[in-house]
Amino acid sequence: MKIMAVDYGDARTGLAACDRTEFLASPLGVIHEYNFDRCVQQVAYAVEEYQIGKVVVGHPKNMDGSEGDRAKKCELFAEKLRALVSVPVVLWDERRTTVTAHQYLNETNTRGKKRKDVVDEVAATIILESYLSWRKNHPDEE
Repeated sequence: MKIMAVDYGDARTGLAACDRTEFLASPLGVIHEYNFDRCVQQVAYAVEEYQIGKVVVGHPKNMDGSEGDRAKKCELFAEKLRALVSVPVVLWDERRTTVTAHQYLNETNTRGKKRKDVVDEVAATIILESYLSWRKNHPDEE
């Protein structure tokens, strides 16, 4: 099944998807949108365009497991997206994915505007890789 990950942000939302075998996660791009509802709508369009079977929305919990304002906003994002698409939408703990994305970009010496342009789609790819790994190791837990 093709699965898409979403790294929601107020200005930039990163997207990544895997192939039907759930083996390879790849960045799809970044949606540059400040308006919350328009961003949800654009993600819904991407779900249809790429024939996605499930959406994983990053859920940025605090390091102690509590939920702050950003986590609640992502929960609302997932709720609004569920109303627009006919596929399952799940939340996935994304603690430290942006930090990891920045580490990857440091290793590849990606700097400046290019870094800003790709960090969100890299974070979405990391979210998806994490989810796919969990799914592979817990096939009966969904």
